[in-house]
Amino acid sequence: MNAVLRPLEIRFRPMCEKDIDQILRIERAAYPYPWTLGNFRDCLASGYACWTGEIEGELAGYWLMMLAAGEGHILNCCIAPNWQRRGFGHQLMQHLLAVAAGHQARELFLEVRLSNAAAIRLYEREGFEAIAQRRGYYPADQGREDALIMRRFMEDTRDGAV
Repeated sequence: MNAVLRPLEIRFRPMCEKDIDQILRIERAAYPYPWTLGNFRDCLASGYACWTGEIEGELAGYWLMMLAAGEGHILNCCIAPNWQRRGFGHQLMQHLLAVAAGHQARELFLEVRLSNAAAIRLYEREGFEAIAQRRGYYPADQGREDALIMRRFMEDTRDGAV
């Protein structure tokens, strides 16, 4: 008997209040300076695009984005540490791009820590380009860390992106 293994995929659904405890656990495991309960609740209450991704029934990632006036600002996106480096960041970004396109966003923006080389590489592969830096944007062990501001035009269809 031959077993055919199918690749794992993230199944996305809108985030809800009951997800926040799990999301906070992932957030705290993934980031040295995690978002707070209030940050997530405020995003949900504001009607931002907030999505979770599950793999085999386990919450494995999430993203939050503010969409208005033809622009999207990616506020937070994360894959749980135990699911990282398996291609799920790409799936998460593809879902995010599809939602942004559905809201007629023409361009997307995000900030990322300069020290987060893995995230920067992912964003570059997804068509984002560095456009500026914000000095002292993030808290850090030794004071503050700069953020790289990145932008992606939605007309960019490299690699089948939306």
